[in-house]
Amino acid sequence: MKVAIIGAGIAGLASAVRMACRGYEVEVYEANAYPGGKLSDFQLNEYRFDAGPSLFTMPQYVEDLFELAGEDIHPHFSYLKLPVICHYFWEDGTHLKAFAEEEQFANEIQEVLNIAPEGLKAVLKNGQQKYELTGRIFLEKSLHKLKTWLHKDVIKALLRLPRLHLFRSMNKVHEKYFDHPKMIQLFNRFATYNGSNPYKAPGLLSMIPYFEHKIGAFYPQKGMNAISQSIYELAKRKGVKFHFNSKVDEIISHKRRLKGIRINEEILDYDKVICNMDIFYAYHHLLKKHKKPKRILRQQKSTSALIFYWGIKKSFENLNLHNILFSENYKEEFSLLESGQISSDPTIYINISKKYSQEDAPDNCENWFTMINVPFDSGQNWDQLIQEARMNMIAKINRMLNTNLNELIECEAILDPRTIERKTFSHLGALYGTSSNNKMAAFMRHANFSKKIKGLYFCGGSVHPGGGIPLCMMSAKIVDELMHS
Repeated sequence: MKVAIIGAGIAGLASAVRMACRGYEVEVYEANAYPGGKLSDFQLNEYRFDAGPSLFTMPQYVEDLFELAGEDIHPHFSYLKLPVICHYFWEDGTHLKAFAEEEQFANEIQEVLNIAPEGLKAVLKNGQQKYELTGRIFLEKSLHKLKTWLHKDVIKALLRLPRLHLFRSMNKVHEKYFDHPKMIQLFNRFATYNGSNPYKAPGLLSMIPYFEHKIGAFYPQKGMNAISQSIYELAKRKGVKFHFNSKVDEIISHKRRLKGIRINEEILDYDKVICNMDIFYAYHHLLKKHKKPKRILRQQKSTSALIFYWGIKKSFENLNLHNILFSENYKEEFSLLESGQISSDPTIYINISKKYSQEDAPDNCENWFTMINVPFDSGQNWDQLIQEARMNMIAKINRMLNTNLNELIECEAILDPRTIERKTFSHLGALYGTSSNNKMAAFMRHANFSKKIKGLYFCGGSVHPGGGIPLCMMSAKIVDELMHS
């Protein structure tokens, strides 16, 4: 069997390995000159930066691919568990370390915020229960096949529907467990992991902190790019052929059956095609002749990101790998995002891989991946917004870290929604496709297979089960199971 994969993002790479392990002849077509999609890196003077995702959780999904391929992962990919997941900062000078070990984290919030540990333990236990009730089915199986809904675990989950908090916002769930605004804000921020608003997103998403604080957060040695690079090399060892700078122009079908793909004027025959392209672009560019799923394509888009990659001529002892500088009014920040605006006091995320990879920056210097959430591109004046955001971000960092950043930045690169769309074909620069603000959003994503063309499948962050490295890799597993069930 010959299989073509459109796009070498993390889901496309995982699909390539899975198809090769089935013994198929696999070829991957990628419009860019490199694999990994958003999960790539670049060099700026003496500084190395991971371009996109900076948080690594659920490493078992990478391990699964090596196990499937019959290879020992350790010579090719290694990682360590973070003892401290994130450093949190507030404008009043409060600084909190989110330790990986639950008791240590509980002691920290008791010491810093004078909060009893019961709330933390209860909210994490609740997140675990939600995952065990729903995650293994709703995240690891297709929601568009009847047999999924007839599974006994689904029936058990539906009987316990009130526990899932589908009709209560994430914020309302966290208010149930904490009466301290800083802890509510800390746990609400996990909604941003899929580009959503915690004041609207369903409480089911309160399972996300469980992944980080119970299973753990990790750091791949050699940086986040090592994830995609190790899977890319694994795919090549399994015989997968990669074609870079090769933009697919059309998916070809005849009488509802897949025939192959077209690149320029050349038609290439394939038995199966797995599309790792944003679903909006897939229908508007590759499937122009086919009816579009308008309801799905019209759904509210997720947020995007504005990232400043800064080479900093100083080492900050009070910062770690992951750092959050919170806004004063979190609810207003999200309201502005939904209206297409950027807060003048945005929550700032700073990632510094130099903390674990000394070669990523010169001695006594740091590589700052400095990001704020911004709206998707709806025609704003981005040049002006970027200038204003940069000024506000630097002023906030100077206040909260007691520094003068303008004197420390020696090189800079910028990524905004326009460049995100141009580089990754993410529609309007939305990082996660559709948002999860709708109560039933998890059930409204596009299926991992085409209902119109037999032999066509979809993976990646814009289809089920959603965005982020673990979910993208799960989408590849779902496609594999659909193809062979």
